Amino acid sequence: NSLTSCQNDSAVTPLGADIILDLTDSKYSALKANNGYVVLSAQNVVVARTGTNTYVAVTLICSHEQKREITSRSGEFYCTAHGARFDNAGKGLNTEGKKGLTVYTTSLNGTTLTVKAA
Repeated sequence: NSLTSCQNDSAVTPLGADIILDLTDSKYSALKANNGYVVLSAQNVVVARTGTNTYVAVTLICSHEQKREITSRSGEFYCTAHGARFDNAGKGLNTEGKKGLTVYTTSLNGTTLTVKAA
């Protein structure tokens, strides 16, 4: 008698290429303020500004039940589906978030923010 898990660790696909954001573009204006964030739906990525010239990018797909509902809230990442919470390093902060969250490396060069594919 075996038990199977409902978890699917392969739900987060790696980025196919770096994501380049021009922070002067009005569609990224939320990133001008600390705790501001943007959702890049096509790439399944959420980018948040966590401090002056400090940005964190994570997957939009929650590790709890693979819902595409990760947002940034009060300095942490939060899934609006079931309340999973994650710190800026992707570590789960509650039971729903215990599987963690994929975090991507970011780099800032002037007004160009790059989310690294690998």
